Amino acid sequence: MTLTAEQRVGTATHCPYCALQCGMTVTGTTVAPREFPTNGGGLCQKGWTSGALLTSPARLTTPLVRVDGELVPAAWDDALDLIARRLTEIQARHGKDAAAVFGGGGLTNEKSYLLGKFARIALGTSQVDYNGRFCMSSAAAAGNKAFGLDRGLPFPLTDLAEADAVLLVGSNPAETMPPFMQHLRHAKEIGGLVVVDPRRTPTAEQGNLHLAPAPGTDLALALGILHAAVADGHVDWSYVDERTRGFDAVWRIVARWWPERVERVTGVSAADQRRVAERLANARNAYILTARGTEQHASGSDTVSAWINLALALGLPGRRGSGYGCLTGQGNGQGGREHGQKADQLPGYRKIDDPAAREHVAGVWGVPAESLPGPGRSAYELLDALGTEDGPKALLVFGSNVVVSAPRSAHIADRLSALDFLVVSDLVLSETAALADVVLPVTQWAEESGTMTNLEGRVLLRRRALEPPAGVRTDLEVLQGLATRLGQPAERFPVDAESVFTELREASRGGLADYSGITYDRLRAGEALYWPVPAEEHEGTPRVFLDRFAHADGRARFVPVEHRGPAEPTDEEFPLQLTTGRVLQHYQSGAQTRLVSELNDVVPEAYVEVHPDTAARCGLSEGEWARLASRRGEMTARVRCVSSMRPDVVFLPFHFAGAQRANLLTNPALDPTSRMPEFKVCAVKLEVA
Repeated sequence: MTLTAEQRVGTATHCPYCALQCGMTVTGTTVAPREFPTNGGGLCQKGWTSGALLTSPARLTTPLVRVDGELVPAAWDDALDLIARRLTEIQARHGKDAAAVFGGGGLTNEKSYLLGKFARIALGTSQVDYNGRFCMSSAAAAGNKAFGLDRGLPFPLTDLAEADAVLLVGSNPAETMPPFMQHLRHAKEIGGLVVVDPRRTPTAEQGNLHLAPAPGTDLALALGILHAAVADGHVDWSYVDERTRGFDAVWRIVARWWPERVERVTGVSAADQRRVAERLANARNAYILTARGTEQHASGSDTVSAWINLALALGLPGRRGSGYGCLTGQGNGQGGREHGQKADQLPGYRKIDDPAAREHVAGVWGVPAESLPGPGRSAYELLDALGTEDGPKALLVFGSNVVVSAPRSAHIADRLSALDFLVVSDLVLSETAALADVVLPVTQWAEESGTMTNLEGRVLLRRRALEPPAGVRTDLEVLQGLATRLGQPAERFPVDAESVFTELREASRGGLADYSGITYDRLRAGEALYWPVPAEEHEGTPRVFLDRFAHADGRARFVPVEHRGPAEPTDEEFPLQLTTGRVLQHYQSGAQTRLVSELNDVVPEAYVEVHPDTAARCGLSEGEWARLASRRGEMTARVRCVSSMRPDVVFLPFHFAGAQRANLLTNPALDPTSRMPEFKVCAVKLEVA
C-alpha cells in the first residue's frame, strides 16, 4: 500500500459505525481516536477495530454475475451493461414501478441524495425507500407532529453534560455507543439518571433509577408519569400557555391513566412514576431522550408523542440546557432521512406530494415537475411486494442487508428469490448479496470522501484516508454508470462527492433541512455546522427551537395518544414476550463486525437471555441450545440465564445470520403513521432445541 505524505501523518475523519460519528485518525489501516465533541477522545471496541475491515479477506474486489446458479467474476462494463439491459426489459414489460431501489442509513449524504435522484429520474420509479424506516421513522413522525421539524437532537450533545436529570427511554448506549455515556456523568453523579428498559442492561446498571416496564407498555408509562406531573403540581403552565397548543385534549386521555392503573399495566410502581416526574420537574436542566426500544412498535409514533407530551408539560423543549431528543442509531441515520431516499420525500426534508417542493427540486434536476413520480411503498411494504403481481420485479440494494435486518426475514428472503432480477452493491458478500443476480464491489468509509450528519444534526466531512483496492468503485460511480446506460447525461450524475454536495445544497435550499450554506471548504476548516444553514455567512443552528418551533404559529403541539399495547398478545402456545437489540461487539446486521475476529470471537453466536426460573420451566439450563418459535418462524440460540430478566420476557441480539436470525421471529405489524415494524415485542415460545 502506497501512502501520500498526508496519509502518512494520518487523516482526520470519522468512525464508520454509529451516529455519534466519533472523531478518529486513520494512518494506513490503523485507526486512533482523536478529540471531538461527541466522543471526547474515546472510541468503543467497534471503532478501535474498524481498520480490520480495510484489509478483510472477505472484501469484494470484482463484480459478480450469476451464471448457471453460481456467482462468478465479471468485468465492470459487462456487469453494468447486464443491469441496464435487464432493468430496461423489465420496465418495458411491467411499467416503471417494476424496478425498485432500497438504500441505507449508513450511506453518505451524497449517496443518499443521488440514489433518490437516480430512482426518480433514471428509473422513473416511485418504489424507493431505505432501512432507516426500520430505525428512525417513528421518532421522526412524532417530532414533525410536535415541533414541525425532525432533528434527532435539536441541541449539541455536549449540552447533556450540564443536565441534572436525564430520562433515557429504550436506549442502551453503554453498549451501542459507549462514548456517549460520558455526557451523562453529571446527571448520574447527582442521582438524576433514570433508565427505562424491560432489561437491566449495562446502561440501566449505571442509572440511579431503573424502570422495567413490560415490552409494549411504554406509552402507558409515559401517560402515568404525565398524570403524576399534573396531579403533583409539576407542570410549567406559563410555558404550556405561551409556547404550546393542545394540552386540554391530551389531558382528557391522561386523566384516565393515574399511576396506580399504569402500574397494573406496566409493572412499574406508582411511587417510581411519581419519583420520575418530581426529579425531572425539580432539575435545573433536564432532558428526555428516546431510542429504538420505545420507537420500534406498531404504536411507536404515538409512544414517542407521549414522551414529547411529558417534555412539553415540564417546559423542556426549546429551553437552553433542557429538551427532548431522539438518539439516532445508524451512522447517517439523520442525513439519510433528509435528502430523498425515502418513499415520500424529496431533498431538504421536502414532501414529494408538495407541488412547490416538486417544482423546486425538478428545477435543480433540470426535468419537468410532472415527470417526478409520487410517493411509493414504505420499506417493509416494498420488500413484502417484491415479485408479486403488482409489485416490483427488479430491486437494486445499496448499503443494506435486509435478509438479516428486516422483520419476518424468512418471508423477505422468499420475496427476494421471487424477483426477476436482484442487484446488490456492497463491500462484502452479505446474506442479501449472496442471493443477487449481480453483486457490485464498492468502496468503504476510509476509501472515499463524503458528508455525514450525526445524531445532533451536525454535518461532518468524512475524508478519504487511502486508495481503494483495484477493481472497486464508489456508489456514485455505479449510479453514473447505470444512469448513462439508461439514457441519462453523465453530468446529471456526478461522481465527485463535492460536486454532488454542491447540487444537494441547491436542492435543499429553503427546505426544513437546509444545507445551502454548508460548503466543503467550511467543513475542511473545521466549522461546527448544524442544519439549517440557509446561507454561507450563516453560522448554523446548534439549538433549533430556542425562539420558536417550526409550525407556522411558532408553537409546539401536544398530540393526544392512547395506549394500545403490543400488536401480538401472548397466549397459551406462545406465552413469552421477545424483545430484541444490539450488543457491544456487533453493529446492525453484523455483516461487517462478524468479519472482525476481535469482535466476533467475543460474541460468535446468537444467545437468548432468559430468567433462570423461566429457563427451568422450559427444561433448559445455562449454555444449552434453545429453540425459539413465533407465529412466523423459529430460530436457535444458546441460553444465558440472567436473574434480572423479567420472567415473562426473553431477549435476542439481532446481528446473526442463518438459523440464528432473531428477525425470523419478529412481527411486521406496522405503525400506521411511520410504517415502522414492531421489532421490539412479539409472542414466542422457548423449548429445548
